[in-house]
Amino acid sequence: MQTQELRSRTSGGASVTTTDRGWILGIQPGTDSEYRLAQLDDYADLSRAAFGWRAPLAVRLHARVSSASIPGTWGFGLWNNPFGIGCSPTKELARLPALPQTAWYFSASPKSYLSLSDSKPGQGFFAQVIRSSEPGLWLVAAGIRLPFDRRSARRRLSQNISEDGVPAGADPSGWHSYEIRWQNRSTELLIDGRILLNSPVSPRTPLGLVIWIDNQYAAFDPEGRVAWGLECNTEPAWLEVADLVSGSIEDHGDAGPRPVPRTSR
Repeated sequence: MQTQELRSRTSGGASVTTTDRGWILGIQPGTDSEYRLAQLDDYADLSRAAFGWRAPLAVRLHARVSSASIPGTWGFGLWNNPFGIGCSPTKELARLPALPQTAWYFSASPKSYLSLSDSKPGQGFFAQVIRSSEPGLWLVAAGIRLPFDRRSARRRLSQNISEDGVPAGADPSGWHSYEIRWQNRSTELLIDGRILLNSPVSPRTPLGLVIWIDNQYAAFDPEGRVAWGLECNTEPAWLEVADLVSGSIEDHGDAGPRPVPRTSR
């Protein structure tokens, strides 16, 4: 396995600091009038077809955050960055929108609802896997039909998206090891060596690696509520990651998680 090389991208009021074992991604206190994003990724200059990760793959890291209740979102893992042109405050190659493909750990504040399944978590700290239909179907899948109804649009979207997820069940403010084992026909997500989610859902290749923290929320809940915006955070918020490693499943093996690092804030 090799440590994956990542590039940092930040907006105003945010920073990425290198430590001896990884990085600290931080956002400063501020109002809901300005987007604050600290991010590491390996795909900013690539087309979606050129993203670098394909199954079978294992990714492991250690992480902690400043608080278990941070306004906005934070997380880490693999995705296809489905958003389109002009959706990022930092420099990134423009792409057409697509349906999501993900295998990651995600934290969303109570203002958010980031699941199209009524039975899967859409708020709090959770592990999630998504596999969507072919990218060319995203307009059809979005349910753009007349008369437009948000509930039926959400239902039609869910018919084109296979999703699995469970609450993480861990206090993210303490050090934990997180692992993603992405196979061609299944995905496992582990915390501290324990399998949290063993799912038959496997996102389509290729994917990019992302680690981020921001003050944004978004929701499309079972009642059809659609919401998007920014949150005020009165305290600094940060996400620290360490000992990031990645490689094929065969190279990764089944060795237990490494000792929790003792890096300082």
